[in-house]
Amino acid sequence: MTKNEGILMEGILPLYKERGMTSNDAVFKCRKIFKTGKVGHSGTLDPNVDGVLPICIGKATKVVNYLMDSGKIYQGEITLGFATETEDLEGKIITKEEIEKRISADQIDEKMRELTGTQIQIPPMYSAIKVNGRRLYDYARHNEPVKRPKRQVTVDYFKQTSPTVYDQEKKQQKIFFEVGCQKGTYVRTLAVDLGKKIGVPAVMSDLTRLKSGGFSIEESISLKKLSEMDEQQLEQILKPVSHALKKYQQYELSGDEWKIIQNGGFLNPESVQKQLKGELQNKLVLFYEGRARCVYFYNRPKKRYQPEQMIDLV
Repeated sequence: MTKNEGILMEGILPLYKERGMTSNDAVFKCRKIFKTGKVGHSGTLDPNVDGVLPICIGKATKVVNYLMDSGKIYQGEITLGFATETEDLEGKIITKEEIEKRISADQIDEKMRELTGTQIQIPPMYSAIKVNGRRLYDYARHNEPVKRPKRQVTVDYFKQTSPTVYDQEKKQQKIFFEVGCQKGTYVRTLAVDLGKKIGVPAVMSDLTRLKSGGFSIEESISLKKLSEMDEQQLEQILKPVSHALKKYQQYELSGDEWKIIQNGGFLNPESVQKQLKGELQNKLVLFYEGRARCVYFYNRPKKRYQPEQMIDLV
């Protein structure tokens, strides 16, 4: 926790990241605004993508992974008729094919449905995933071959949001979409895979993140607006650490239990069951004096709750 002229800055910020900046650029600017080095983001947004980027300040950086585990919603545009090396408009065109006639909305809907559910996805070469300690984009920039890791991802839904547009002159077709997906899904790759399903090259030509970490784009705040706020206003817009943990059952510690927890001790499941009056949960958020202090998980073989993530033990 960093002291900022008497105000303790700690919490989660639903930032609106504009296009033209990296997620790390946004973190750097937030460090200056909040006057603290303890700042982290919960899921990269490419420079050419705008939208919700939850930022964790102070001790909230300890719950970044829990925020990243929440589902995300995007809206955007896919162009059929060409493909690029980056799977978006930033890269060089590697394939072109004229779309001779409009592809029907029904056919597009059918192929979108085939790309929902749990599936294996191969991330783009121009991505930040590490292989043997190096980012994939580093291999791509040096034109070095590397085997990309296959990843299991989940697409909750993938649908059209408005009528498709066919460009007779360019022999291209645009699809306007919304997608709900889980952690690790590359929407760029989903766009390319849709093209493959249809049988034509495709590229993600526009993208906005509408929701992430439980925050909607309507709740998000721009860097410009942040820069105009005083310290009290900045403190007030930060959401509590517990926001990232709201899907888990809460448990209020007694004074004696709090002393045990402060030393990394275990929690008796009988006490938990007595307070919650229900089945033992796999994970609990332990509260003391109205603050989320840590996350504990139930070790069933040993029949005890033990630490998963310590957050605030002061």
